[in-house]
Amino acid sequence: MIFMADPRPTIGITMGDPCGIGAEIIIKALADEALRERARFLVFGLSEQLSYTADQIEQNWPFARDHHEDVRRYSESVVVLDYDEFSLPPAMPRGSSRLGGEASLAFCDGAIEAARVGLVDAIVTGPISKTSWTLAGQKKFPGHTELLADRFKSRHVAMMFVAPQMKVVLATIHRPLFEVRNHFTIGCVFNPIDLADAALRRWWGIESPKIVVCGVNPHAGEGGQFGDEEQRIIAPAVLMANEAGMTVSGPFPADTVFVKAAAGAYDCVVAMYHDQGLIPIKLLAWREAVNLTLGLPIIRTSPDHGTAFDIAGRSRADESSMKAAINLAIDLAVKAPAVTPAEDDPGE
Repeated sequence: MIFMADPRPTIGITMGDPCGIGAEIIIKALADEALRERARFLVFGLSEQLSYTADQIEQNWPFARDHHEDVRRYSESVVVLDYDEFSLPPAMPRGSSRLGGEASLAFCDGAIEAARVGLVDAIVTGPISKTSWTLAGQKKFPGHTELLADRFKSRHVAMMFVAPQMKVVLATIHRPLFEVRNHFTIGCVFNPIDLADAALRRWWGIESPKIVVCGVNPHAGEGGQFGDEEQRIIAPAVLMANEAGMTVSGPFPADTVFVKAAAGAYDCVVAMYHDQGLIPIKLLAWREAVNLTLGLPIIRTSPDHGTAFDIAGRSRADESSMKAAINLAIDLAVKAPAVTPAEDDPGE
């Protein structure tokens, strides 16, 4: 008898900080039978904590277990790759901790290696604490995006936030607001435009994406009265993108850009700094938004929220964003492999 290979993609999910809500939102998301039918799942985390959490929230948790060092291909739909070398205290700390940082970093590196050797088709990362990573000695990377870029040697990456109402890409990521100016170059504006254009064409099938770029200053500088970054940096990046065959407009004042984008006037907004892009996304789609990393040789998504230490262990976590992140990872894995930019670096 000949058995047909399972055509479903395999999705790697990292549990995130064990002191946060990662275990709870993973269990609640994978409890959806319709979701489990779409893919196979490898969960990089703590088997004991996942089982305890499932009992606590009275949720059936159908999974197989293996040690993370023995990862391979599995016939089971859900397999927990256990990191039992991390011993959890009887009373889990409510907040950032060295243990949380060490464990969540290990889960990430395990999923990255599985993707590197082709055992998973996409990675969904659970929420981590950047402070926990610092306590664990990892001071080089302020978040998942920078860690993934380093591990895969990706020169340019960008954070795209995907919601039903709009898509937003950030020009600068985890930069203190008053340091953005010191890292603000034509390249840092052009590269996310380039990455967004490639992703919209390949993953969303948009033949000529309409991309709009925000200004960084009030009123987009008002002709240089409130800053000249729009004239010196953003406008040249927009011009380069249009000369490369993209359809890009701006820079425009951010307060009006997002209103028009939410109404469907643009396929993607390029925001200049973190909160400029995240505030409208979270206002419009708190439970549905997904963080997607562009520029990697793999697909990586994550929920658009943090560890929620304040409600961890209280059975109150909302799994909607985690479920949306998993569904998007499956969609993209089925459509096409990860997108990397084709253009040369325009300069820093």
